[in-house]
Amino acid sequence: MLKRALIAGLGLVLLSSQTALGSPRRASIVTPAPNVNITRLGGNQSEAAIAIDPTDPMNVVEFSNRERGVGMILANSTDGGATWNVRPFARDDRYGRACCDPTLSWDAYGNLFMAWLDLEDSGAIPVAISTDGGVRFRMLKVLRPNPPGVRAEAAADRHEEDEGEKPGGGEKEREPSPKGSSVDQPTIVAGEGAVWLTWNNNGIMQASGARVSGRGQVGKFSKRQDIPKSRDCSFGDIAIGPEGQVFEVCTKDKDGTRPTIATIRTSIDPDGLGPKGFTPAKGIATTNVQQFDAILPQRSRTVDAETGLAWDTDATGPHSGRLYLLWTDEQPNESNDTDIWLRSSDDAGVTWSAPVRVNDVTTNAQFLPRIALDPTTGNLAFGWHDARNDAGDRGPGDTDGKPNTDAMYYVTFSTDGGATFAPAAAAGGGVSNAKKAQNGIDFGDYSGLAFFGGVAMPAWSDNSNSTGDNPGGALKTFDIYTARVTLT
Repeated sequence: MLKRALIAGLGLVLLSSQTALGSPRRASIVTPAPNVNITRLGGNQSEAAIAIDPTDPMNVVEFSNRERGVGMILANSTDGGATWNVRPFARDDRYGRACCDPTLSWDAYGNLFMAWLDLEDSGAIPVAISTDGGVRFRMLKVLRPNPPGVRAEAAADRHEEDEGEKPGGGEKEREPSPKGSSVDQPTIVAGEGAVWLTWNNNGIMQASGARVSGRGQVGKFSKRQDIPKSRDCSFGDIAIGPEGQVFEVCTKDKDGTRPTIATIRTSIDPDGLGPKGFTPAKGIATTNVQQFDAILPQRSRTVDAETGLAWDTDATGPHSGRLYLLWTDEQPNESNDTDIWLRSSDDAGVTWSAPVRVNDVTTNAQFLPRIALDPTTGNLAFGWHDARNDAGDRGPGDTDGKPNTDAMYYVTFSTDGGATFAPAAAAGGGVSNAKKAQNGIDFGDYSGLAFFGGVAMPAWSDNSNSTGDNPGGALKTFDIYTARVTLT
């Protein structure tokens, strides 16, 4: 457990966005550095994950989709994001043929875990590990989870009992996934002596975890667990608590509502890798952002509430043990005016605070939010795409003469456990337009955000060409951008 260098509820069962609170501001200073174009490649790159090495904070790794060709893009920086070594990943090589949905997580031992979706096997989630700062990876496991409801003892599930790959070795066999499996959007998180993944499998949320005892020391992955009562719940996240417990969240569209609203549903495994398993998912809030909600800046791909979790696991700070939940809401429904909201729990999700709005400006759309917790301070960082500057007036925030269609990336911080927030600052140096990128998935389903030692590093899809090195030029294809954003 990392020790802190700096020391910086209301019991509600179900709370709708109509009763939410305002957005108090705090006079912290958010200082973005100049933008850096990480990928600088032809075609579109999107859906980035980014992670900062806790054993060497100048070491940063980024992992993203690529539109052209097979495989994905992996980049690492040893100078805090100033320069990047960019290379293809899982492009008919030892890692197979990657499709999409990258996810990264670093633990305090210095293990960097990564997962993605396989291009040719819709039921496979490859998992890899790096112990040298993200320079080299080895395949740890290819999870092939059974479809929902299939007993874990079935013969097709035997792979989940296998050990992860040993150093220098490979999997003994590469059999197809159990018939009927089709997984989507895995999320990996590491910490507190464990690594966990959650994903959607044919409309049910599932999870699996493994014990971690040191650098490169990873045990067996547990049999996959169906999250009870998560049918039709999707776009989930997962967090590990200070006692090894595991919390999961997802959203489910609510039947019979027009326009459609969604319920945010949560579940906990109180003993993590122990025998108890996850509790039935229950609704704790509603949102007007359904699973596929078309908003003006992302009309083709649509957005979801994009729930996110962070858990303060350090015992030395004022908010130790606090669990945070982030999501998107739209008021009024179908207004294209989406905002980012936060709740917290000090009893592992039993009771929750009232929602507080994270973004300060409430006009136009704020969407695809991310949350990250700095383990050295317990402070929080938040990032999102923001259309606040697009008035449709051909001014500096507008590219097409239409309001609320162009976006920049914004970041803010909270230093008091999510009670107040610094005035948000534009991390992005220019205005991007998803329609003009013709990416097929617009900005993507999510962006990336890492936070360590008072420095946040987002990673987002950007076609502003504010750095002048996008091969397609301005307002063409997306590259992945980043910036060091400092909290003082």
